[in-house]
Amino acid sequence: MNSTWRFLRLGLFGLLLTVTGASQTVKVGAGAYRLDALGSDKDVPPAPMRTEALLKTAAQTSQWYSTLIFNRTPEAIFAQPLTFRAVAAGLEMSLPVKTVVATERKDTEIHYPHADPVLISPVAFVPGPARLGKAGDWSIGIDFSRGEDRMEATIAHGSPYAYLRVSRGDVQVGLPEVGVRLPSQEDPRVLALRVKGKVYAFFGPTGVRWEQVSDRQWLARMPTGREHFSAAALPDERPETLALFTRHAYAFLEDTRVSWHYDAATSTVETRFEATVLAVEGAEARPLLGLYPHQWSGNAAIQGQLGPGYDTLRGRILVLPAAGFTTRVAYPGLLPWWPGVKGTPRAAELADLLKADVRRARPMMLEIGNGPYWQGKGLQRIIQLMNVAEQQGDLEARDALLKLLKGRVEQWFSGTDRKTYFRYTRTLGTLVAYPEEYFSVEQVNDHHFHYGYWIFAMAQIALRDPAWAAKDRWGGLVDKLVADIATPTRGGSEFPFLRNFDPYESHSWASGVGLGPFGNNQESSSEAVNAWAGLILWAEVTGDRALRDLGIWLYSSEIKGIQTYWFDLDRQVLPPEYRNSEVSMLFGGKFAHNTWWTDEPRQIKGINLLPLTTASLYLGKDPGFVKRSLAELPAQSAAWATRGRRPDPPDIWQDVFAEYLALADPPAALAQWNRWGAVELGNTRSHTLHWLLNLERMGLPDVSVTADTALYAVFRKPDGRRTYLAFNAGSAPLPVRFSDGTQLPVPPRSLAETTAAPPAGVP
Repeated sequence: MNSTWRFLRLGLFGLLLTVTGASQTVKVGAGAYRLDALGSDKDVPPAPMRTEALLKTAAQTSQWYSTLIFNRTPEAIFAQPLTFRAVAAGLEMSLPVKTVVATERKDTEIHYPHADPVLISPVAFVPGPARLGKAGDWSIGIDFSRGEDRMEATIAHGSPYAYLRVSRGDVQVGLPEVGVRLPSQEDPRVLALRVKGKVYAFFGPTGVRWEQVSDRQWLARMPTGREHFSAAALPDERPETLALFTRHAYAFLEDTRVSWHYDAATSTVETRFEATVLAVEGAEARPLLGLYPHQWSGNAAIQGQLGPGYDTLRGRILVLPAAGFTTRVAYPGLLPWWPGVKGTPRAAELADLLKADVRRARPMMLEIGNGPYWQGKGLQRIIQLMNVAEQQGDLEARDALLKLLKGRVEQWFSGTDRKTYFRYTRTLGTLVAYPEEYFSVEQVNDHHFHYGYWIFAMAQIALRDPAWAAKDRWGGLVDKLVADIATPTRGGSEFPFLRNFDPYESHSWASGVGLGPFGNNQESSSEAVNAWAGLILWAEVTGDRALRDLGIWLYSSEIKGIQTYWFDLDRQVLPPEYRNSEVSMLFGGKFAHNTWWTDEPRQIKGINLLPLTTASLYLGKDPGFVKRSLAELPAQSAAWATRGRRPDPPDIWQDVFAEYLALADPPAALAQWNRWGAVELGNTRSHTLHWLLNLERMGLPDVSVTADTALYAVFRKPDGRRTYLAFNAGSAPLPVRFSDGTQLPVPPRSLAETTAAPPAGVP
C-alpha cells in the first residue's frame, strides 16, 4: 500500500501545460484535459467551510460528513450510532430512534432522524461557524473557533462519544425537555441524565462542578486550565454501563487510520482499523469503538470482548474497548470475460443476435444522454458485445467494434472537442466531465459510477491493444480517472483520499455535497462495484500491484457492505416493519425502496443489479435470496398499477432480471427471457443469451473455492462438477492453484478453463 504513489505519478504540475488563448489544456500522452470550463458549462461548488490547513488540500467531497464543508448551516451528520449537527450555538448530539414511514408505494421506509438533540455550547464566547478541522479515515474534527477562542469537537463512525475541547470558560448543556439525573453517580466529574427515554452522559475534567440552571439546562463549571469535555449516549441506564463509559470517556480519539492487505495465496482481504488516542485523564488509553454488523459478525478475533450495543439503522452496533481491530473477507475473484459457448442448440440464435447487434453498435453506444455517465455506459455496453463476438470466434466483428470504441474514446480524451471533454479544477481537486449529467459537476455527484464505466472499458481495450492504451498514448488519462475516485494517499492537494468510499461503513457514497436531511446516500451499489472491478482490470493490464490490491480491497469491501446493508443476507439489519427483500437507496439516516428518477418497481429492483458483468457473481451468493427478491415483483408491479401507472415498455429490464435469475436457476432464466423483449440500455441481446448459456453450461457461482490469482471464477453444476476459469493479463505463463487443490496453467494474455468432478463422496 505504501507504493500507491506509482499510479498517481501523472501529477498536475508534472505535465506539459499548453495554453491557447483563453483555453488551458494539459496534455497526457496523446490525450488531454482542460483546466477551464467552456461557454456556459457549470462550475463546481466552493467548499469554504474548512480550516486554513484543510483548504490547502483537495476537498473531502462525497463523504458522510461532506455537508459540513459546503454550508454555513450544514445538515445533520449521521455518524452511527449518534447523529450530530453544527448549529450557531454549538454542537447538537442525538441518539436517533426508529421511525416507520408508510409510502404511497404501499411499502415502508425506515428512518432514524436527527431529532430531540442535546446541545453543547461554550458559555464565555459565541462559537464561530463550523468548519472541518480534521479528516481521519472514519473520524472528523469540527472547528467552532472564533478568533483566539477555540471550540473543537471530534466525532467518528461507531463512536458513542463526542470529544470536545473548549479553550476558556464553562460549558453549557441544553436539553430538549426536562432531564432526570440518574441516581448513584459516585464520580463528581459525571452528569448522567435520562431525557425523553434516552440516557446521555457528560464527562468533565477533574475539578468540574455540575450546576443545574433550569429544568432543561446544566452548566459544567470548568476548572482553570482544563479544556477537555466529552459526551455520550448510553445504550441503557445500568450502573455498570455508566461505569464502563466513564472509564473510557477520557481516551480521546485524535485520528483514525485504515490499512488493507490482499493475501493472494488465500484470496483474503484484511482491513485494519487503528485509532490514535490521547488519554486526557487517567491511565485508560483505550476508547470504546462501535463495531457494525459487517465488522463483528463472524469475527473470531473480537468474540468475547464486545460490550453493550445500540439498535441503529445499520443493525446492532456493539462497543469494543480497544484502539483497533481487524476484519477479514474473502476476495471472490472476477474475469474480464467468459468463454464462448459451443455445441448448444441455441448457437445459431446467438450468431443471429450477434450479427444484428454488431450492425446496430454505433447507435447503441449512445442511445440516451450525451454526458460521461451515458457515454461510459455505452462504451461498456459495446465492450461486452465485443467480448461475446471475440469468444464466439467472430474476429472481424471484434475488430470493427474495437475501432468504434477507440474512436469514441479519442473524441473524449483528445481535449479538443468543445462539447465533450474532461476538466481538472483546483477549486475542489477533482476531474469533471462535460456535458454534465446528474449534477456530477454542480454537486460533484456519482464520480465513481461515471468513471467506473470508462476505466472498465479502457482496461478491456488495453487487453486487445496495449500499445494504443499505453500511458504515453491514450491510457494516461485513465490514471486521472482512477485518481479522482480512488486516491490512496491522504492530505494531498490534487485529489482527496478515497473520494467516494467510506472504509468504516464498507460502501461508497454518491452525493458529492451530502445534500438532504438524512445525510449522504448511495442508490446503485452495483455501479460502485463496477468501478472497483474496473480498477482491478486496469491494474492487471498495467502491472500495477498497488492499484490491484487497492481495487481488490474496495471491490471486496463494497460487496460485503452490499450483502449486509442492501440485501441483509444474514438478516441482521432490516427490521420486520420493512416490507421488501432489499434496500435500493441507503442514506445516512434512512433506507428506502425507491429511486431518484422513478418509483416503478422493476427499475427500483434493477438499479442495484446493473450492469451485469463477469464481476457481478457476488449477486448470486444466496440463490434463495435471488428467487425471493424476484418473486416480489408481480405484487409490487400490481400495487403500482393500482395508482394508474404502467411501465414503458411493460417488460422493462426483463433481460437484467433474466441474467439475475440465472445466478440462481439458469434453466428457469432461459425459459423466462424473451429474445424480442425489452433491452436495458447498457446491455445487448447477444450478451444476455451468452450469459444465460454460459451459466446453463457451467452452473452457479461457487464461492467456496478461491484461487491464488486476481482474475478467476469457479462454477458448480448440481451434480457437483466444477468449472474453473482463470485469466492471465501478463506476458509470462501463470500457474494458478485453486483452494481445493485444482491447478490450472494459464498462457499469457489468455483465459484458461478446466473442469473436474468431485471425488466420490465429496460434495
